[in-house]
Amino acid sequence: MSTPIVLQKVIFPSSSDPDVAPLYVDPDEWTQIVTPGAVTGRGRGAASDESTLQPLRLTHHNVTPMLDGRRGLKPGLDKRVSLGTYFNAFPASYWRRWTKLTGVRLSISTTGPGDIIVYRSNARGVIQVVDSAHVEEAGTVDFDLGFDYFIDGGWYWFDLVSRGEDFALTSAEWQAPPSDEPVGPERTLTIAITTLNRTAYCLELLATIATDADVLAGLDQILVVDQGTDKIREHARYAEVDAALGGRLRVIDQVNAGGSGGFSRGMLETVAAGTSDYVMLLDDDVVVEPESIRRALAFARLCTDPTIVGGHMFDMFDKTKLHAFAESIDTWNFMWGPITPSRHDFTAMNLRQTTWLHQRNDVAYNGWWMSLIPIEIIREVGLSLPVFIKWDDAEFSLRASEHGYSTVSLPGAAVWHVSWVDKDDSRDWQAFYHARNRLVAALLHSPHAKGGRLTISNLASDVRHLLTMDYYTVKLRQLAYESVMAGPDALHGELTTRLPAIRALAGDYPESALIKDLGRFGRFPMTNLVGSDEPRPSGRQLYSFLIKSFVRHGLKKPHPQASVRPDTHLPRTAPWWTVPSMDSVVITNAEGSGVTWHIRDRGMFRSLLWSSLTQNLRFRRRWSTLSETYRSREHDLTSLESWTSTLGLGPVVPASVPAADTAPVPAESTRE
Repeated sequence: MSTPIVLQKVIFPSSSDPDVAPLYVDPDEWTQIVTPGAVTGRGRGAASDESTLQPLRLTHHNVTPMLDGRRGLKPGLDKRVSLGTYFNAFPASYWRRWTKLTGVRLSISTTGPGDIIVYRSNARGVIQVVDSAHVEEAGTVDFDLGFDYFIDGGWYWFDLVSRGEDFALTSAEWQAPPSDEPVGPERTLTIAITTLNRTAYCLELLATIATDADVLAGLDQILVVDQGTDKIREHARYAEVDAALGGRLRVIDQVNAGGSGGFSRGMLETVAAGTSDYVMLLDDDVVVEPESIRRALAFARLCTDPTIVGGHMFDMFDKTKLHAFAESIDTWNFMWGPITPSRHDFTAMNLRQTTWLHQRNDVAYNGWWMSLIPIEIIREVGLSLPVFIKWDDAEFSLRASEHGYSTVSLPGAAVWHVSWVDKDDSRDWQAFYHARNRLVAALLHSPHAKGGRLTISNLASDVRHLLTMDYYTVKLRQLAYESVMAGPDALHGELTTRLPAIRALAGDYPESALIKDLGRFGRFPMTNLVGSDEPRPSGRQLYSFLIKSFVRHGLKKPHPQASVRPDTHLPRTAPWWTVPSMDSVVITNAEGSGVTWHIRDRGMFRSLLWSSLTQNLRFRRRWSTLSETYRSREHDLTSLESWTSTLGLGPVVPASVPAADTAPVPAESTRE
């Protein structure tokens, strides 16, 4: 009898990280606080309509069962626990839609007397009992479950009810049914990580991967492209981690070519080695659930067609908050964004009670914090755009989609990452890359004449930043427009030259400097606690607001003390439209580590406003010609040959040549 193919293992968190427990196990002790019009019911979601659950506020009681390692659990006498959780429920609708499977086998091993109850949900979050079993002694129970009713959404999961003190779960797995098991060798994976002076984070990530033997079994190698000055191989922990990975770790020193340069190097090396069928891109500063890596690989192996398989993102500092679940591109404005509610907290409402989580979501792309890509897709569509950072992940999936390949964001596969809540990278040096790469991606993939509303959106962003006295941001955005209009040929060359030039400009703009020593102001200004509920101008009010603000910023002098001491301090939560009425203000940055000082400058305002107006009009007029130019050069921008030349490597050799002899060797110019 062949060994079953494991799709998902039921797993539990380590004792060192109890904060994440609600993502793995649900003790099923919830209190419902009913709001007006709500219908009461069991916290397990026994109601037959999602509308009865939506208005309820739920408070979770901290009743945690005893965990036995990563696979076992003991509920306690007369206790009930549910495995209908993010990491342990089975997202049947995704396996139904994208893989060859027609069903799943749930195999559960227990000891002692207890009950096992299997549930399923549909796309509306309606829950039904599927099967159950009573057990008295140690043994394994299998449930064969079909995929007949999961086209639009739905999950499987099971609950445990103890009937004696000795009842315990020893292990459980979601397996491919024996009738669906494929024949042939298992396809393998290379993990590619790009790091830049986040050495401790990166080594911790590698150490975490090394703890899971099942992950290592499907892993050919881990490539770390080190683009920083704090070298990973010089860290005291490197030898220990290298040994734990059993010879799978390979570190490559490379000049800083950004995320797109680092990940393209990882893809390129994987193609050249010819040993792996997939490459998984991982950020260096994430915390990963290692089982997620194994699940993504298992899913990819069983997809009916080559498919990009991505993982979700949880908040690194608020670990039960799901920050990114399903994302897409609004092509009219050409902007990425979520298509599901963001910032969902599983301690406030669990999976079973959250209706929208039961619907299957098709995505346009998945962030490269965790994304598995089949090598055959890379061979056909190329590597990343040479854009340093931002939009490389979204553009790659859009390009793959145009070649007939899909991207799936797989529930149950995830990392913890610093969320956008703690960042504001659209206002610092990264503003150039946000603006330029959005335009490049749109020129390549926008389905709308003249880019739809994109140029109007760009102008609106410029005006907003001008009115908040973010002159450095606007200057960088205008440099981005100039770069795009100059054509695609400079993109590869700018990978290593543009960032120093951007940072050199910062000294001319006071608001670009982060001030951590608040004592430099003498007496720090009083904080103006403007609420986030401050009404946003709209309709006629918006036109009046803009006219008054333009007159004030463009014609009226700021008061004489504006550049000597700020008038007030605004917290990060202050709405942007409260800033234009001020001459001199300090604003807390997103992570709360310092403030930026914004001083009104009417000459700079007039100059940058005129430049933004003319450049956006010019861009719109030239859209068709630019789009044709960029699309005609897409292959040259992303090909393996172009990246090989840019990174100063030897020629890419066919994958059939033994890996030890074929890996590209960096030229001296690419080493730091």
